[in-house]
Amino acid sequence: MSETADAAALVLEDGRIFRGAAYGAVGQTLGEAVFCTAMTGYQETLTDPSYHRQIVVAAAPQIGNTGWNDEDDESGRIWVAGYVVRDPARRASNWRATTTLPEELRRQQVVGIAGVDTRALVRHLRTRGSMKAGIFSGAALADTDELVARVTGQPSMLGADLAEEVSTDALYTIEPTGSHRHTVVAVDLGIKTNTPRMFAERGMRVHVVPSTTSIDRILELKPDGVFLSNGPGDPATQDGAVELTRGVLDKGLPLFGICFGNQILGRALGRGTYKMKFGHRGINIPVVEHETGRISITAQNHGFALEGERGERFDTPFGPAEISHVCANDGTVEGVRLIDGRAFSVQYHPEAAAGPHDAAYLFDRFAGLMEGA
Repeated sequence: MSETADAAALVLEDGRIFRGAAYGAVGQTLGEAVFCTAMTGYQETLTDPSYHRQIVVAAAPQIGNTGWNDEDDESGRIWVAGYVVRDPARRASNWRATTTLPEELRRQQVVGIAGVDTRALVRHLRTRGSMKAGIFSGAALADTDELVARVTGQPSMLGADLAEEVSTDALYTIEPTGSHRHTVVAVDLGIKTNTPRMFAERGMRVHVVPSTTSIDRILELKPDGVFLSNGPGDPATQDGAVELTRGVLDKGLPLFGICFGNQILGRALGRGTYKMKFGHRGINIPVVEHETGRISITAQNHGFALEGERGERFDTPFGPAEISHVCANDGTVEGVRLIDGRAFSVQYHPEAAAGPHDAAYLFDRFAGLMEGA
């Protein structure tokens, strides 16, 4: 961080202000302030479409050490609305780096702030909850009342319909690695690059389709199974995706959902959703599978959750279902499934990069469902 860097301010809707220096692009950005506890993988975090319209606070103190490369993006662009770091690396040191993090933030016009007491900021967000925020630097700076007014005047994440904004515009296909075993249609609600890769490694051809795709179009692709991806926004807005999911369940096709896909499946099965106080964002979160008692360390990124209790069983139009996974820290629902096994989903990210690999077996479970279909 240069001694001549522009002054910057992170302004929260409750009036709290954190001062620092411009990091990345100079200007103004608005979004919901959230924090991520991951100690690594900042490039994957920044390019995760699930972070659309969110200002991400890095809990890890030093960011940027490994620069930026051409291989680790989880989508075609940076999706975060803004980035908040404490101690930016003075230089990038990694053999794969093609540029530095602040240079890439500037190139993609992502406004950030550095030099912030992120420990105090994270404690504040844990206490008060995720909230509207803005980063201002250069000519965008103004008096406090004006900045707070800009922050509070933006739309809330509650009720935000964002999946279509991050979804692909047209179908594309990822071919399997090795011999072809199955065909999967992946509904792109904000899919990450590593997800189709995980399918392809297991011999699956993946047709990635827009979030607005109809059940008839999906059936034309003759899938052996359907996948619902992660994505941003409020799941309560996704009536179209919920109806699509019900159509898939009516046809008896094997179905697997991750993160936003878990909430969509849950809604299709009749469950409600709610906005969490500050959400789960990190790569070290323990989850308990009810049936086996197995605990997996997982990567997560969600600010909404399904209603329910561990092991709860309930009736649906598609047969009995249960809450299959919960977070060991706070009991939040982390998975749901039909008892007959043909549809299941998890709130966490078994495909996470960076992140633990404890839950990668779920892709094999989905393959097994298609084998038996």
